[in-house]
Amino acid sequence: MNFKNVFRWHLPFLMLLGLLSFRAVAADNLLIIGDSLSAVYRLPVAESWPSLLNNKWQKEGDKPAIINASISGDTAEQGLARLQTLLQQHHPRWVLIELGANDGLRGFPPQNISQTLTQIITQVKQANAEPLLMQIRLPPNYGRRYGDAFYAIYPALAKQENIPLVPFFMEQVAAKPEWMQDDGLHPALAAQPFIADWMAEKLAPLVTQ
Repeated sequence: MNFKNVFRWHLPFLMLLGLLSFRAVAADNLLIIGDSLSAVYRLPVAESWPSLLNNKWQKEGDKPAIINASISGDTAEQGLARLQTLLQQHHPRWVLIELGANDGLRGFPPQNISQTLTQIITQVKQANAEPLLMQIRLPPNYGRRYGDAFYAIYPALAKQENIPLVPFFMEQVAAKPEWMQDDGLHPALAAQPFIADWMAEKLAPLVTQ
C-alpha cells in the first residue's frame, strides 16, 4: 500500500476534523470583559453573578463555560488594551462587552467612548468571535444631557455593528435599595442570584450551540 497516497487522500478530512475540534473548544467559552459590575466589587468571586451563572449553565450541560475577565475600575480603553491577550488565550466564541461605565463616570466624551467600543467590537469579530454589547446607563445625578448622550452610544453601536444589545441589569437592581452596596453604585451580595438569573434569561438565546 502506498501510504503517501493514503495520507494525501485523508489530509483534507484530517484538516477539517482538526478545525471542527478547535471550534468545539471555542464554542464552550463566553468571555466577559467588563468592570466592577461584572468583577463584583468587594464581594466573594464564588458568589458573584458570573460564577453563579457559570455553575447554573454547567449543570445544564448545553451552555458555554463563562470566563470572567472583568477588572474593577477598568475603562473601555483599558479593556481594549488587554483584549487581544484574552482572545488569544481563551479563543471564545462569544464575548460580552460590559464596559464604558467608568468612562461615563469620569465624563469622557461620548464620541471617544463610542470609538473605543467600536475598536473592541472589531477586534472580537476579527478573532472570529461574536460580540454581545451590554447597555450601560449612568446614575441620574450625572446630568440628563450627558446621561442621554452616553446611553445612546450603545443602541447606536449595536445597530451599526449588527450585534445584540443586552439589557442593563442595574436598571432592575438599583430600584431596590437592599440590593445595593453603601456606595450606591455597586450591587450587593443579595442581588447576585437575581442578576445571574436575569443574565441567564437574556444571554441564553444568544449563545445557543
